Amino acid sequence: MTQLKKLIISFFFIAFTNIIFSETLKISINRIEPSSWWIGMNNKELQLLIYGKNIGITEPSINIPGIKITNICRTKNSNYLFLYLYISDDTKAGNYEISFFLNKKNVAKANFQLFQRKQDSQIKKSFTSSDVIYLLMPDRFSNGNPLNDATSETFEKPNRSNPNGRHGGDIEGIIDHLDYLKELGITTIWSTPLLEDNMNEYSYHTYAITDYYKIDPRYGKNEDYKRLADELHKRNMKLIFDLVTNHCGYNHWWIKDLPDSTWIHQFDKFTRTNYQVSTLYDPYASDYDKNICSNGWFDNSMPDLNQNNSHLLKYLTQNIIWWIEYAGIDGIRIDTYPYNDKIAMNELLKSIIKEYPTINIVGECWVSTPQEISYWQKGAINKDGYSSELPAVMDFPLMYIFHSAFNEDDSWNSGLRRFYNHFTLDFIYPNPNNILIFFENHDTPRFNELVNGDIRKTKMAYSLLLTIRGIPQIYYGTEILMRGDKNKGDGDIRRDFPGGWPNDNRNAFSEEGRTKEENELFNYVKKILNWRINNEVIHTGKTVQYLPENNIYVFFRCNDNKTVMVITNNHNTEKRKVDLSRYCQMIKNFSIGYDIIT
Repeated sequence: MTQLKKLIISFFFIAFTNIIFSETLKISINRIEPSSWWIGMNNKELQLLIYGKNIGITEPSINIPGIKITNICRTKNSNYLFLYLYISDDTKAGNYEISFFLNKKNVAKANFQLFQRKQDSQIKKSFTSSDVIYLLMPDRFSNGNPLNDATSETFEKPNRSNPNGRHGGDIEGIIDHLDYLKELGITTIWSTPLLEDNMNEYSYHTYAITDYYKIDPRYGKNEDYKRLADELHKRNMKLIFDLVTNHCGYNHWWIKDLPDSTWIHQFDKFTRTNYQVSTLYDPYASDYDKNICSNGWFDNSMPDLNQNNSHLLKYLTQNIIWWIEYAGIDGIRIDTYPYNDKIAMNELLKSIIKEYPTINIVGECWVSTPQEISYWQKGAINKDGYSSELPAVMDFPLMYIFHSAFNEDDSWNSGLRRFYNHFTLDFIYPNPNNILIFFENHDTPRFNELVNGDIRKTKMAYSLLLTIRGIPQIYYGTEILMRGDKNKGDGDIRRDFPGGWPNDNRNAFSEEGRTKEENELFNYVKKILNWRINNEVIHTGKTVQYLPENNIYVFFRCNDNKTVMVITNNHNTEKRKVDLSRYCQMIKNFSIGYDIIT
């Protein structure tokens, strides 16, 4: 039996609304997505996905001045209907009704809401190299509302004793500690996905989405997510939305009743991706390997979405536009970017940027060399003719350097020389400043574990991360020396933030609740972050670097107004003498300097 047949066997339906029976057939409307939109969008066309029993055999009608039906698309599954509307700018905002006819009888109705778009919604103050991003996993950060830890509509219940279970962190917990992040010097939050992940287990991860228009009720409501964005904006901070377009969760409602066989990629038996992104630009790669990379499932619980299905691509595009417009989010991070169809994703990105020309979008391209990373950044000249529309990429090769360099002495390609060699390749990037830089995230080893809790090495890593080119991202808890062993599983690198739960034995969000060493690192990071905010020379200044010698790496950031010298001493002894004559090109006639740490 094929995968598709298995999927279609077990149908499930959420409680039907507006159910009307015809004389011979049951006609119902279960969902309309999106159920609201905005007047004044640059793209006047809107696709409505309408789902319900036999709704596909009806004839829709809408009688709203300024709106006209441009296309009605049906699939082999009569429970779906794709309705395309043209919404002119002179349409009035309000609640409207769409009618559905069968044999000239009105057999179903659906409500649809239109809002007037805010005039300034297109001008997004998105994240740039002037920002520092704080990545958090909401389930593990703070539990602000214990009443929503479990709900009747979701399967997995909280169990803090299970490192891979749900622990109860939520949106309210994030809001409760925005002032902590503001004090630290954070300007932008990237939360892993907050949309519903109603899987039976491991659902705290939230990358197996089961409803693209609904915040997971264990995190809060849609209104709470909007309130999070509003609270950030009050503090002059920004919010990044984690977008998952490559796959959904197996329990997603449409997986039980697919619109058609091309909605997801299917095989005669379960086929996992080979995870070999290199096949997508390898000039010698076989079609077979490329197909398995792009179309294989990320996991047996994550069906692979087919972005070449035009209705699905439109659905995914409109969904992120809906969240931007509804909540006012400031930027996007796209999960597992290369595993999507790269041509289709260009269309998605162009549609988003058409509505929000200044928005920044970063893609997770987990590959091991700068040459591979640059392939995915907009403006790169690739020999295979592919031209990406993705503005920003993530510097995974640099992450690996952070993981090893501080535990090595310098040689031709070890220790601090790794950093120098890495930055010599920046010429391949169309925009080196628009690269997300980090030394850990929610999928990687904890840095403090890799350096065995050596605070001196963590300080060096932060000093480099926060002064080199790019957009720094730090992972929650590293500012207080949180550790975790990747070899013990992902749950161990995603531990609960101490003090985020009412009964925790200490509160590391406060100075009193942190140890002496934790406060030492917290204050060190806070000092650099708050200095960095107002120093444009670090955001966009020119870089001049010197070959590391004797475990000392020196580079400068400079512009017309300021010169900053960064010295990293990876020697076992804390103090070393530095001969400044080598750096006369950058020091010039300066006779004094200001040490931002002391």
